[in-house]
Amino acid sequence: MDTTPETVPPENAATPAHRDGNVLRWLAAYTVSLMGDSVYFVALAWSAQKAGGPAEVGLVMAAGAIPRALLMLGGGVVADRFDPRRVILGSDILRCLLILAVAAGIALTAPALWILVTVALVFGAVDALFVPAVGALPPRITTPDQLARVTGMRSLSTRLSQIAGPPIGGLAMGLGGPAAAFTVAGLLIALSLPLLLTIRIRPIGAPDTERPKPGTARQDLLDGLRYIRRHRLIGPLVAVGAVCELGLTGTLNVGMVLLNAERGWGPSGYGLIVSSFSAGAAASAALIAIAGWLPRAGLMMAGTLLVGCAGAATIALVPALWLAAVLAAVTGLCAGVFGSLNNALIQTAADPAYLGRVTSAVMLTMVGLAPLSYPLVGAAIGAWGAAPVFVACGIFASLGVGIALASGAVRHAELPRKRPGVTT
Repeated sequence: MDTTPETVPPENAATPAHRDGNVLRWLAAYTVSLMGDSVYFVALAWSAQKAGGPAEVGLVMAAGAIPRALLMLGGGVVADRFDPRRVILGSDILRCLLILAVAAGIALTAPALWILVTVALVFGAVDALFVPAVGALPPRITTPDQLARVTGMRSLSTRLSQIAGPPIGGLAMGLGGPAAAFTVAGLLIALSLPLLLTIRIRPIGAPDTERPKPGTARQDLLDGLRYIRRHRLIGPLVAVGAVCELGLTGTLNVGMVLLNAERGWGPSGYGLIVSSFSAGAAASAALIAIAGWLPRAGLMMAGTLLVGCAGAATIALVPALWLAAVLAAVTGLCAGVFGSLNNALIQTAADPAYLGRVTSAVMLTMVGLAPLSYPLVGAAIGAWGAAPVFVACGIFASLGVGIALASGAVRHAELPRKRPGVTT
């Protein structure tokens, strides 16, 4: 099969992202692939529960997270060495075949724990290739002035998959058991393949720009880390994102469950708060997707991070559930704007030759560093209660604001403007 990407013709260079069929095909492929991921995780968790119990569920889910975190930086090297579209295609094919093979095996026999652990390990390793390549692809399918809009569209796609995927997985599990759920997950990922094959790649960089000659994988990895550390804008942006993830992710994921238990709001209260946060994040994604550009991007990023940190810290201080839900919505809105601007600024500033490695470093903070805060947050709330821990985590995350404002490059950072004559 010929997977050589077509080149985007010059006359399409000015097409707004939300009207660009090339971008929309990529977005559709990304969405169905993420939905397949969501269904897969539902099938994996329920299969583990049937094979053992709560401890086995934790074991299986952790098994997938470990190779994803350990191999993520290496995945960035692969994305920079090879065409990221080909890496995404190869990753999706491997994930599809793996899941369908598991579905066939489970249809013949009961799900065994060792099979589920093996599947989780392999899937996590392939994900370490998939995620950096996905991050490296947008600058190759649209122009720099459209990257913020594409980031917003991608965030909306993520939210849609998180909303639609679990119910589909639950329905498939209820109707046909684990085999049916794994089959649906594999077929959803398979739907992304023909769409990916039609994506056209945009030339990036000046024609006479020489691509750095690759060395060993280790040399490329170290070169990428040095590039991030020395870059006046990308280095501080990655540091800001890492501090934010460490401070807020454990609070919002683990702390929110414990806060609801402490206040007696119950599962329905937890659902309301989480839904409010997701609604705020979705609203921010829609804002970025529609506007396509926001002024003073660096300062706005720092400002929304500060408000988001204050909102996250205050949730544990309010006495009423509805107030907590309102604060969660505001926090989600600000966190979404912060994340979109941070990602868009990194993508527009990064040398395309390093974008896969830059993306892998950013994602490592989410899948590798952020989960380290989970047991710390849980133990701290158990010892001191939710309110002081939420406040402390909010203050810690707000250190990212200081890092951002201390950098002149971040303070003056702007997103590329839409070119004259381009209508939206």
